[in-house]
Amino acid sequence: MSCVVTTLKSKKCKITPQRLAIYNIIKKSQDHLNAESIYRMLIEDYPSISLATVYKSLELFSEIGLIQVINIGENSFRYDSNPVSHPHLVCTSCLTVVDLNEDLFPKLTSLIEQSTHYIITKQQLCFYGICPECIS
Repeated sequence: MSCVVTTLKSKKCKITPQRLAIYNIIKKSQDHLNAESIYRMLIEDYPSISLATVYKSLELFSEIGLIQVINIGENSFRYDSNPVSHPHLVCTSCLTVVDLNEDLFPKLTSLIEQSTHYIITKQQLCFYGICPECIS
């Protein structure tokens, strides 16, 4: 938790119990949660929290590099506590999002830079399919 406090302080952002709770949920979750799920997890302990507060906090965390936002399609966003760009798998049936081993793509960025002459500053790679649980 000290990482988030240190980062918020260094960026001169307000540190609130709600913000810390939102970050804590993302950090502890093995899933890539959406804002509504985070909100539902917090409402009992923080009855005055609003969904807008959750969205604003998530936006702030993304801007200051604490989390990664994953657009899984049709403006459906999920949040990842690992801010480093890495590929994901998205189930088109249940909308589960899982991390892919980034070792699968060690040269992808440099190959794209070489072939396009772009300087890649960020990437977000998602593969879409049906997960094993939905297949069975």
